[in-house]
Order: sequence, then structure tokens, then C-alpha cells
Amino acid sequence: METALTRLVGVRHPVVQTGMGWVAGPRLVSAAANAGALGVLASATMTADRLRGAIREVRTRTDAPFGVNLRADAQDAGDRVRIIIEEGVRVASFALAPSRELIAELKAAGVVVIPSVGARRHAEKVAGWGVDAVVVQGGEGGGHTGEVATSVLLPQVVDAVDIPVVAAGGFHDGRGLVAALAYGAAGVAMGTRFLLTSDSTVPDAVKARYLAATVRDVTVTTAVDGLPHRMLRTPFVDSLERAGRVRALVSAVRRAAGFRKLSGLTWPDMVRDGLALRHGRRLAWSQVLLAANTPMLLKAAMVDGRTDLGVMASGQVAGVIDDLPSCAVLVDRIMTEAEEVLKTLARSDDPGH
Repeated sequence: METALTRLVGVRHPVVQTGMGWVAGPRLVSAAANAGALGVLASATMTADRLRGAIREVRTRTDAPFGVNLRADAQDAGDRVRIIIEEGVRVASFALAPSRELIAELKAAGVVVIPSVGARRHAEKVAGWGVDAVVVQGGEGGGHTGEVATSVLLPQVVDAVDIPVVAAGGFHDGRGLVAALAYGAAGVAMGTRFLLTSDSTVPDAVKARYLAATVRDVTVTTAVDGLPHRMLRTPFVDSLERAGRVRALVSAVRRAAGFRKLSGLTWPDMVRDGLALRHGRRLAWSQVLLAANTPMLLKAAMVDGRTDLGVMASGQVAGVIDDLPSCAVLVDRIMTEAEEVLKTLARSDDPGH
């Protein structure tokens, strides 16, 4: 199926596997790319050296185009952009709006720039700065999210910008892809659906928690870092919401120390990152530290399997997913279903039927 997205990035299908920290590593990214989707490597939880190694590992597993997701406000964002350019990565995606300078540097090197946005005004801003496309995530999406549903936000953005728009938030099958195309999108981006595949390295016990979840078990909380964060409701999340300031600060410092060792960041760097994530909000110091070390809370579940000590970012769509196909099976199933839906719609418009 050819769309503006497939033409722009050179993939076979208008499907994107999003860059999820601790989840979107070389194995999942290469599996998604080999299935014909755009696999996106998550770099925020990697050191710069590890990022370069991960890019090269993906290269050993696939010849297909893939992308790297960056935090635009990271202290070493410029260094990571240069790694992407030097390693010949096809796409740079961003969780926040990149600066004009980073966009210009990437585009001058022939890298496709695709930031994620959660509001029409943000899409208009980055489009004016010269990005090639945008991913627009509605409130159903996992991780940091907004309040506006995809079905309302997506057509707003499509009408506002003249670049390809990729829809995210609530997508998991071929029907959703057709719906997104009908709204004017050039494809769909999925996180939770790719997390719940056999190619994902997330521990089986954690995947089982996702599969057992109902739609009502997926909640939005500000207890992790002061910003709306969609995740599975667990006793640990409940405890974060009940914790007082002193207890929250002690826990935040302990986890921040662990992330500092893994990331190679200094304490000042971590505090600056945490402050950057406030986006103008007034947060307690415990929340600033939690914002800086949220990756450790995700790692506890996504890597270590400790759902009692970590958080599980999740889209609402987890409540309707009940299997763990390979990326190849998943993407083929989505595209087959999309083709069938389109044929059914065409027949319904045919006066002869």
C-alpha cells in the first residue's frame, strides 16, 4: 500500500513501530523493518556509544530503512544527531519538537525528520520549521499523552499542515489503518501493539500483565513525573499516588542514582533534564528527580520484569489485544485486513451490489 509516508521513508507499508524506551531495541526494530514497517530505535535510555552500537546491530539484521528516536531537549542531542548522520540512518524522530538548528542539520544530511506532537499548534510550528512529517498522538496513546482523542485531534492536524501526518493513539489493526487513512493520515504509528509481539524483548510475565488488562485497567497519572502519563494501573502506581513528599523524594533520589550510573549523566545533567521536562509546570523537587529518572521506573518493568517496582507505559489499546504475534505476522495481518475493508467499502459503493 503506497502512501505519502511509504514514499517519504522508503518502507513497504504505512505502519510505524514507535521508539519505546527499553523496548524498541535492535531486535524489535529490525523485525518491524523486515516486516515492511518503519522500525524506530529508542535512544533516550542509551549512552551515545551504545546508540552507535545499536544502530550497527540493526544494520546487521536488516537492509530496510529504519529510524532513531531522540529527546530533543537532551544535553547531548547534537552529538546524537551527528551519530545518526554518520551512521546513515534514514529517519530521525523526536518525542519533543527539535530546534530549527537540529532540523536543518539533519535535513542537510538527507535525514527525514519526523517529530511527534500532541496538539495542532505544535504541528503547525514544526511544519513551519521544515520537518518532513509529523506523528500526531491522541489521548489514547501510551506514555506522556494529552487529553484530546485521536479522532478529534487527527483531522485538525491534517487540515492544518501540508506535510504527511502519521496517526498514533489507539491503533492496532487494519480497520484502524483504514480509519486513519480516511481522516487524511498517511499511516499509523503503534507502540503497545508492537510491544506485545514475540519479537519484543519485554519479559513474558510483563507481557502477560498487559494481555490480562482491560480497557479500564489503563489509566493516566501525574504521580510519576508531574505530567499526564498513560500506563497500566498497578499497586505500585497506586503507592506513587499515595506517597507523601518526603517518601517520594527519597525514592526518587535512589532511582535517580541508578539511572545516573546507567546513562553516564552527571547529577547536574539529570536535574537539568528533569527541569526541562516540566514544560512550565510547577513541580516539587521529588517530581523533578522523578522526571529525570522515569527511565529507571520503566526499566524495572520492561527489562527486569519487576512490575512491583516499575511502571508499564501503555496505550488504552492494551485492553483489546489478546495475542503475541511476530512482527511479520502482525504487519501482514494488518495490511490484509486493511485491503479487505477497502474492498468491502468499494463494493458497498458499487450500485451493482
